[in-house]
Amino acid sequence: MCRQAQLRPLSLATTGLAVLLFGACAGSMPQPVPDTSDAIAFNGARVIIGDGTVIESGTIVVENDRLVAVGEMDTVDIPAGASQVDLSGRTVMPAIVDTHVHLRTTTRDELVEDLQRKAYYGVAAVMSLGRGTGDLPFQMRNEVVTNAALYRTVGRGITAPEPGRTEVPYWISTTQEARAAVQELAPQSLELIKIWVDDRNGQFDKLSPDLYEAVIDEAHQRNLRVTAHVYSLEDAKGLLRSGLDAFAHGIRDTDVDDEVVRLFRERPDVVLAANLPSPGVASDLSWLSGTIPPDQLEQIQARFVENPGAQERFGIQARNLARLHAEGVTIALGTDGGDGWSPHTEMEDMVRAGMPPAEVLVAATRNSAALLELDDLGTLEAGKSADFIVLEANPIEDITNTRQILDVYLRGVAIERQALSDAWLGS
Repeated sequence: MCRQAQLRPLSLATTGLAVLLFGACAGSMPQPVPDTSDAIAFNGARVIIGDGTVIESGTIVVENDRLVAVGEMDTVDIPAGASQVDLSGRTVMPAIVDTHVHLRTTTRDELVEDLQRKAYYGVAAVMSLGRGTGDLPFQMRNEVVTNAALYRTVGRGITAPEPGRTEVPYWISTTQEARAAVQELAPQSLELIKIWVDDRNGQFDKLSPDLYEAVIDEAHQRNLRVTAHVYSLEDAKGLLRSGLDAFAHGIRDTDVDDEVVRLFRERPDVVLAANLPSPGVASDLSWLSGTIPPDQLEQIQARFVENPGAQERFGIQARNLARLHAEGVTIALGTDGGDGWSPHTEMEDMVRAGMPPAEVLVAATRNSAALLELDDLGTLEAGKSADFIVLEANPIEDITNTRQILDVYLRGVAIERQALSDAWLGS
C-alpha cells in the first residue's frame, strides 16, 4: 500500500523533508519523467487555475520553487521518486496579488511584519501606492523575505499641493514640475506611477487636467504606466481621454453613465481596481483570531456593524463596479490598506457588488498580477513560481471560503503560519 505524505508541516526547503514525506506510489500514475527526488506531487484537489479554468480533480507538481506540471490527475507525468500529498476534498488556488496597499515603512522590521501578515492570508505580492519615502521601500522591492509577500512600490505619488498632509507625495503646480517628478521616479524601474486626482471633499486643489496629462505623457515616453486615485465621474472621463492606464479607485460620486462606458470600451487595456468601501453591514471577524489578540479583535469587530450611510456609499461604487465589469472592463483587486486579511473582505464585497465568485478570483490573481507585471504569479501553470493557497472548501461556491486556509505556499515553500500566529499572539 502506498503511503501519502501528510499535508502539514510541508516545506520544500527543509532538510527534514524525507521525514515528512513518504515514497511515491508506483504503478498508479503514468510513467514518470524526468528522474528526480526533489519534486512533490499534490494530488486530488480542485485546482483553480486563475484564468477562469477549474480542474475538478487535479495534480500539481512542484520542484524547488517552480510549478513543473499542472493538469488532470492521471494525465500528469510525475517525476520518479517524487513525494506525494493527498489533497482530496481540498481546493488549490493561486496566491493573491494586492495591487494597492499602504504598509509601514519606518523600519524594516515593521515592513517585514506587514508582508508576513499578508502572506499568512495567502497574498504573494503587494504594490504600495504612493506613500513610500526614503530608501527602504526600494531596498525591499528586490528582497525575498522568508514567510513574506513580495513587495513592490511606486515610491512617492504625485498630487497637487495639499498643505498639512503628512504623507510624502510630490506636490506639483506646473507642467514642468509634473515632468520633473516623473523623470526623478523613472530610474527606479517602477511598474506604475501613482497620481491623486481628488480634492478630498473640498480640502485641497485638485490635480488639473494639464498637470495629469503632463504626468501621463512623460511616463508613457519612458514606457511607464500611470494609475490614478480618482473620485468623480467627470475626472475619470478626463483621465481616460488622457491615456491613463489604471484606476486605483472606482468612481464614487455618482453612477457611471454611457459616456464613461464608451470611453472604457475605447480603452480595453485600462484596469480598474475598485477598492470598495465598507459595505456597512454586520460581519463576524472571528476568523481573524489567529493573527489578532482578543482585545484588538474586539475593537476591530466593533466597527463592523450596520451603517446606513456606509451602505449608501457602498451602493454607488458597487453598482459602478457591477456595470463596468458587465461591460468587459478588466477588474483587479486592491485594498488600500495594510491589514493582511483585507483581500478576503474585498473579495466578499466584490461578490456583494454583483461579480460572480469565479470572476472575482480571476481579478484577485491573474488580473492583479498582470497589472503589476508579475509574470511569474497569478495563475497555476507550468514554469511559474509555486505560489498557491490550499483551502478547506471551494471559494467558487462561497467566496468566504478563501478564508479557510490550510496552507500557503510561496516560492515552493509552505510558510510557517503557526509560528507566525504564535509570535503575533504571544503564545
